[in-house]
Amino acid sequence: MNTLKSYEKELAFQADRRKATTEFIKIISDLWYDKSIEVVLFKNQIIDKNVSDIINLHEYAGEFVQKPISIFDSVELLRAINDIPLPPSKLDIGKLTYEYHTDTQENYQDVKAFVLDKLKGAQNSREIQPKDVILYGFGRIGRLLARELMAKTGKGNQLRLRAIVTRGELTDDILKKRAALLRTDSVHGLFSGTVETDFREKALIINGTTVHMISAASPEEIDYRKYGIDNALVIDNTGAYRDKASLGKHLQSKGTGQVLLTAPGKDVPNIVHGVNQTEFDPDTTRIYSAASCTTNAITPILKVVEDSLGIKKGHLETIHAYTNDQNLVDNMHGKYRRGRAAALNMVITETGAGKAVAKALPSLEGKLTSNAIRVPVPNGSLAILNLELKTRTSKEGINTIIKKYALEGDLVEQIKYSLSNELVSTDIIGTSAPAIYDSNATIVSPGGKNIILYVWYDNEYGYAHQVIRLSKYIAQVRRFTYY
Repeated sequence: MNTLKSYEKELAFQADRRKATTEFIKIISDLWYDKSIEVVLFKNQIIDKNVSDIINLHEYAGEFVQKPISIFDSVELLRAINDIPLPPSKLDIGKLTYEYHTDTQENYQDVKAFVLDKLKGAQNSREIQPKDVILYGFGRIGRLLARELMAKTGKGNQLRLRAIVTRGELTDDILKKRAALLRTDSVHGLFSGTVETDFREKALIINGTTVHMISAASPEEIDYRKYGIDNALVIDNTGAYRDKASLGKHLQSKGTGQVLLTAPGKDVPNIVHGVNQTEFDPDTTRIYSAASCTTNAITPILKVVEDSLGIKKGHLETIHAYTNDQNLVDNMHGKYRRGRAAALNMVITETGAGKAVAKALPSLEGKLTSNAIRVPVPNGSLAILNLELKTRTSKEGINTIIKKYALEGDLVEQIKYSLSNELVSTDIIGTSAPAIYDSNATIVSPGGKNIILYVWYDNEYGYAHQVIRLSKYIAQVRRFTYY
């Protein structure tokens, strides 16, 4: 009988928790679509998530901070957020819930007073002007950018995707194929929205919004103002233009204001958002590079280690998913080994990430060597950092340092701290952080001066989010944030 009563109690609790989660989801949606307030849970996106997703994320959050993160507390805090006037914002409900338990609650009259105090900085936020965005190229990164930009358009007061430029004739059939590739993806699944075509207007209709499809052989020949686009940010994801001179062609077209390259660039600022973006003023810098996916994965972790313990020297080995640059079956290739069938072979090749890090962290100039192994998976990569330190540490010591940076500070969007003993490459697909630190895999030598760190990264999705973060900085549409 006692067992039955206990079971009935468990059922009642589960029902209450799921009911609270349903309210949580509704408030999240209302805040986003009515007020342009995006809520995340320890950096995890929660818009368009279901009840089970939200409950599981709360469980992860509680384990991460080693304190209960209750859905009931989260809902109470969300109600308070919904009741106060706020500008367009991005708020971490996990951090707020954690602080609600950690801070002395006697200091506050009620939950609303706590929220008002924590978010008082929002009063000083400036009004932002929306920025038109043009995707120049529509490959793997271009389509992910389109998905994310359209999924997070909200009321359109930040980045507005207005046009996509491709080469070659744009027929009705090609337009439909472009739409199909955006709608469905073998790695990232179905797009959580609608994609239709309008061949008469030469456009994709994404979530009911018109995005012009423009065919052009070169950037300077396009007049974007014909489409009502002006002072736009061009995100070049073709890889065809990689230096200042060639990327400058975009600025010769009518209607463009700035350019962002989604690859390492020459003679232009190479930026890892969260690390060195503030060194360049968007009012005066017109061409940027978002570096590479590997550089974005390792640089945040290397910055933490360099700032905290100091790095004498090290080696980076990246175990990288194959890319479209490789061959499906054996054939000629301009680089050694990359001509062999990508889905059948591990392929040793080079990476410039070791040298590229120094562009964001000059103190590491000449200290890192690097190499790459392409492996037969279509997405999801792993960087192994073998470092010699200036200061001794332990496994617990280095993990504590990384965890602190993942929880607070300038790198919370860049570093996700994994607690799992079972983490494998498919688990990290769809992670918006460019660096997923595998805390259980860390190795520290007995002397404490040599460490091996394992950093996973979704080389498509995580990188695309870094591009969007940098785009918001360049376009000066960053909202008030509370992480």
